[in-house]
Amino acid sequence: MTTLVPGSRMTLPRIAAWLDNPWPFAEHNPVRIEESVEDGKYLVRAELPGFDPEENISVTAHEGLLTITAEREARTAEHGRSEFYYGKFSRTVSLPSGADTTKVTAVYKDGILEISMPVEDKPQEKQVKIEVGKG
Repeated sequence: MTTLVPGSRMTLPRIAAWLDNPWPFAEHNPVRIEESVEDGKYLVRAELPGFDPEENISVTAHEGLLTITAEREARTAEHGRSEFYYGKFSRTVSLPSGADTTKVTAVYKDGILEISMPVEDKPQEKQVKIEVGKG
């Protein structure tokens, strides 16, 4: 469905955005990511265009989770409209087994935040069959 009236002219522009969404009840996260593990390295790339990485982006690793947080202040204008997302955004992903969070690097370039860390190869656990007897 396409909105025929520009959102800036509607009394409730958020309703128009909701109606334009083919899946309005689906979770939407404005921080889109790519993840991969290759050659002993875990890599996460996040799309965060228009942010100042030193002021508005935070990356933390805690208890097997990597969290990316970014914040963008809303700009208000008398005329016009905006489809940008404003406010605080957060994305959390589970770290792979063996990820070394003491050696994380993060680089922001051309609107892409790239986070990497080494991943130790852990030997495959052997499956052990345990006999269960009657008591």
